[in-house]
Amino acid sequence: MIRDITLGQYYNEDSVIHFLDPRTKINAVLVYLIAIFLVDKYVSYGLAFLFLIFCIKLSKIPIVFITRGLKSLIFLLLLSVVFNLFMTPGNVIFKFGIFSVTYEGLNLTIKMALRLVVIVLFSSLLTLTTTPMELTNGIEMNLKFLKRFKLPISDIALMMSIALRFVPILIEEVDKIMKAQMSRGAKFDDKNIIKRAKSYVPLLVPIFVSAFRRSNDLALAMEARCYNDSDNRTKLNPLHYKKNDLIAYIFLFMYFIILVVLKVAF
Repeated sequence: MIRDITLGQYYNEDSVIHFLDPRTKINAVLVYLIAIFLVDKYVSYGLAFLFLIFCIKLSKIPIVFITRGLKSLIFLLLLSVVFNLFMTPGNVIFKFGIFSVTYEGLNLTIKMALRLVVIVLFSSLLTLTTTPMELTNGIEMNLKFLKRFKLPISDIALMMSIALRFVPILIEEVDKIMKAQMSRGAKFDDKNIIKRAKSYVPLLVPIFVSAFRRSNDLALAMEARCYNDSDNRTKLNPLHYKKNDLIAYIFLFMYFIILVVLKVAF
């Protein structure tokens, strides 16, 4: 399950999505997230899924690879299902003991699950099709207007990019440590939840040590290359919008308008 987390990984492929400007992809994710929180009809959720599948097909990334990241959300999904299904008042469908399932709770549970799934998949599509350097440049350019308020935008963008990039690295490190512990007799697949949670405690110290060591090495490497956040720093590949970016914005605008129309009409 550790290796099934796809957030932060980059999938090298020759596709239309990969060659889009990172600002286009970042803005697309923001618009998609806003839209998915605005909708409350199943027709709109169906359209959101169709748009997601369309983008995945354009990216040429196997759907099986992207959906692997959902395995890490099973606990969160179950938690949201329990809270929404049994603790939402309304018209009771059936009841057993002190627990009752209502129509409103069932409806809210399905919508929350759908919303969580599409958010994770679409966000993963951003990191899978964008290199960390492109992501840093895209975030920096999008937040460039905040520099007039004396905010360190370059540092913020760099921190966000490094945080995303460290996700797959730390996942790989956790996987190695778990295998080393299992070779010494540790059990991480115990059916007892409490015992399973206790078995993960010995992983915390080596993971934190590894994370601090890697961050220190990264800081030394940046200092050795005279990194600074000066506005005069040049870029190897400056960002420029192209024809495909304009087409992508048009499709994104049409998608958002259709969702708004569906929300008003239904």
